[in-house]
Amino acid sequence: MPEGSPVFQLLDHVQLRFDLGRPDVMSVTIELEPRSPGSPPHRHSGPVFGYVITGELIFELEGEPQRVIKAGEAFWEPGGDVVHWQAANNLSDGFTKFLAVMMCVPGREMLTYLSAEEIRERQALRAPRPADRN
Repeated sequence: MPEGSPVFQLLDHVQLRFDLGRPDVMSVTIELEPRSPGSPPHRHSGPVFGYVITGELIFELEGEPQRVIKAGEAFWEPGGDVVHWQAANNLSDGFTKFLAVMMCVPGREMLTYLSAEEIRERQALRAPRPADRN
């Protein structure tokens, strides 16, 4: 490579198992205050690719144990029927900011929140969780 060339680092690689047609694509940054629980449980119509810019994110998808994603690390979620239970700030003394690139199936909402009834119905699909952080 010539001197001064950009340096690329692969953060994540996913091969989608379905055709999205001509999706709408939206890129957003989300900033969470210390200990913010983030958005309520929701789902996306298409996949989401993310990158934590600063801080630490508690990330939990349906059927997977929650995990902490730190600044400089990437994540993804498949979308569709998979519930995104939490994307909370893991820090009590600092902000967490992340980038999300969301692909929306044409004619469907980018993000849909679960009703209280659906949250109750799907609780059994969550992986075991550590004790609450309070």
